[in-house]
Amino acid sequence: MEIFDMKGTIFDIRRFSTHDGDGIRTTVFFKGCPLSCVWCQNPEGISLRRRPLYFENRCIHCKICAAESVSGGMKCRGDTMFMNIDAPEDWEHLIELCPSGALAMDSREYSVKEVMEEIRKDTVFYRHDGGVTLSGGEPLHQSEFALEILKQCKKEGIHTAIETSLYAEQEVLRKLLPYLDLIYADFKIADEERHKKYVGVPNQKIKENIKYLLESEKRDQVIIRTPMIPGLTAYRENITEIAVYISGTDPDVSYEILNYNPLAEAKYHLIGKEFCFAENPKMYSKSQMKEFESWARQGGVSNVIMEI
Repeated sequence: MEIFDMKGTIFDIRRFSTHDGDGIRTTVFFKGCPLSCVWCQNPEGISLRRRPLYFENRCIHCKICAAESVSGGMKCRGDTMFMNIDAPEDWEHLIELCPSGALAMDSREYSVKEVMEEIRKDTVFYRHDGGVTLSGGEPLHQSEFALEILKQCKKEGIHTAIETSLYAEQEVLRKLLPYLDLIYADFKIADEERHKKYVGVPNQKIKENIKYLLESEKRDQVIIRTPMIPGLTAYRENITEIAVYISGTDPDVSYEILNYNPLAEAKYHLIGKEFCFAENPKMYSKSQMKEFESWARQGGVSNVIMEI
């Protein structure tokens, strides 16, 4: 197989992004993640499996999908449509028939060539600190596909960044690191039992990979991040313990505290999952974020990054 023909599963390619690195960027969202964070901001990216979505607000109730459904994938009861994603339907056919766009797949397969074609549309914007960011899901979950995209970006002089949970074998990091200009690495919860409970996996591998990065030649290009999730990550002991660990490895480490984002809740009903909060919390205030910053500094981090 030619490298350009290698395929991966992508659930979004977002152009003109300004939140995933410096400048204007193209963010490529990889499907599949080994974690199962209860607050996940992109729940549609957790499973590697492609699945159909039903957007009720777009539906005009023409009932074409139900009439053409041969295995009960789409049913109509009164004026309400029901989707069974496990039914062996020809979902691409039903999606093509839908006149309003109420049916769609949550992702699609791209070749390296196709991803690069999308990236090149924005090269004019990369002249002023912009570039490409691999996000997800978890880009390391499709590491060979991610590697080939990064290699091609570097050949074409495009700045590269990654947003990763670091839950991968260290050898995967070793392969990708030479082709990365900026690494955003999550460290969500310091306590291992709480990490397993709310993130779904132990945190030892993540801690080892953070240490590896902060002792590597790329340590100045690494930013450790913690999302502030009410009651789950945003408490003094957690932030302080994370700060102690990362500053103990690299005293000059950059640590970013991310404000809570309440927008993810709206995505959960699309994939048939329940959000972790019965009542969606608000973003933290400036004073609350400043308090989180003070806890990180108490833990030994002097370079705290914070968007308020």
